[in-house]
Amino acid sequence: MQFKDYYAVLGVARDASADEIKKAFRKLARKYHPDVSKEKDAEARMKDVNEAYAVLSDPEKRAAYDQLSQGYQPGQDFRPPPDWDAGFEFSGRGFTAEEAAGFSDFFEQLFGRAGMGGRGFAYARHGGRAQGEDHHAKVLLDLEDAFTGATRQITLRVPQMDAQGRVLLTTRTLNVKIPKGIKAGQVIRLAGQGAPGLGGGPAGDLLLEVQFKPHPRFRVEGRDLYMTLPVAPWEAALGAVVSVDLPGGAVKVRIPPGAQSGRQLRVRGKGIPAEPPGDLLLTLEVVLPSADTPAARQFYERMAQELAFDPRQGS
Repeated sequence: MQFKDYYAVLGVARDASADEIKKAFRKLARKYHPDVSKEKDAEARMKDVNEAYAVLSDPEKRAAYDQLSQGYQPGQDFRPPPDWDAGFEFSGRGFTAEEAAGFSDFFEQLFGRAGMGGRGFAYARHGGRAQGEDHHAKVLLDLEDAFTGATRQITLRVPQMDAQGRVLLTTRTLNVKIPKGIKAGQVIRLAGQGAPGLGGGPAGDLLLEVQFKPHPRFRVEGRDLYMTLPVAPWEAALGAVVSVDLPGGAVKVRIPPGAQSGRQLRVRGKGIPAEPPGDLLLTLEVVLPSADTPAARQFYERMAQELAFDPRQGS
């Protein structure tokens, strides 16, 4: 997928004001609108202009795009980093599926997913008042918090428009209670932390979508944990009971005799704690000691003579 420079599409500077972006869009719309344009590529150009304006005219999406696009050039190969949008607070304004369908794969990758301004929240009426919009944000937590529960300080970046019509990023910090057993994709609702209501109506809520930071040892799917477990050759050959350190404490795991690298063991109930808890899935990796001493080399030589083992037999 190629990177798209929305500023270049509209022909404006990166620090252009909202008015400058609107004027550029109107000028290009008059030039490329298929109903009036005589340009051969008018339809394709108008599609690009509409897409660029859809992002740059929205302070929230523009702020996120500005951060992501630093260092990229038009046409450069591009893949958005995982969880690049984490920590941005978005309001309920978004694109319908029909609106987003006419845009490029680049747009779809960045803004076409749920959680990136893709949900619409209506104002709820209370007599003459209106409840504020719900806001939402993706937050990255440590896996350990799911095992113990915790209260964490979360800082969100909030895009706003200044008096000159330029986007500024402000921040706000919240103390958030992380429930034990939470899993990726689960939402924490903070009542009254969304947009203020109208006419004295109640404020909306802030919805925090939880994802986990990359962990050096574990991969998480739902509430199941996956990890590679190194074992010594004698543990794999003879069987053994080994200790595996988990975020919730150590657990004893039995290695069956004759285990080979790649074998997967399931330890039920030792994943993320919940009702029901997840499982721990271990992929065995037999690790050989180095033959870097005379004694170790002699040991390997004796094994080669006495075991008469050919790992390629039958392959």
